[in-house]
Amino acid sequence: MLQPQSGIGLRLSEIVIRLGENRLIDLTAEVPSGSVFTVMGPSGSGKSTLLSFIGGFLDPAFRAEGAVSVDGIDLLSLAPQARRAGILFQDPLLFPHMSVGANVAFAIPAEVSDRKLRRRMAAEILTEMELTGFEDRDPATLSGGQKARVALARVLVSQPRLLLLDEPFSKLDMDLRAQMRTLVFARACSAGLPVILVTHDEADAEAAGGPVHRLGGRGKGHV
Repeated sequence: MLQPQSGIGLRLSEIVIRLGENRLIDLTAEVPSGSVFTVMGPSGSGKSTLLSFIGGFLDPAFRAEGAVSVDGIDLLSLAPQARRAGILFQDPLLFPHMSVGANVAFAIPAEVSDRKLRRRMAAEILTEMELTGFEDRDPATLSGGQKARVALARVLVSQPRLLLLDEPFSKLDMDLRAQMRTLVFARACSAGLPVILVTHDEADAEAAGGPVHRLGGRGKGHV
């Protein structure tokens, strides 16, 4: 296995994804560490399919080819759990039977085996999300914005190599959407994570600030 080469970022090389005879994705791109690459298109255009391919959980109905690497590491040669792709979805997907702290601690890598250390790491990342003292809270008692921040905390504490955003702001109201965009992009930048954002919202792409790949024949460009 290739050793990490800090700062190279994410490389997508000649990615082609088909469903039957329909070519959904045809993409080559580089995403430097700490930057955001946005993929836009209507529902059914293949945006989320691209994330599934990178993360390692592509439905077998699709056929895919190409290469994906992060900091020189060939992701496609790794099992999905070893790729360390942090993913945020439209819904926070918190475990309802676990406390907020347990939800976050669940994502801490297994090599951190000390239980006290895991609890402390969970508490520290929650504090960074402005959720100090929320460790014992039931997720059902949280607001939509609080749930979104717990989901982000859980992803960050997993020590990901890259961040995949599957329209994570779409179900938030306008004010919360702006706050979460700022928080997610700032944290990804400070952690040096390459990010792929899929969205149909032009405001998401504008806030991300990076290059945009438009599905459906509109090509590449910046917003």
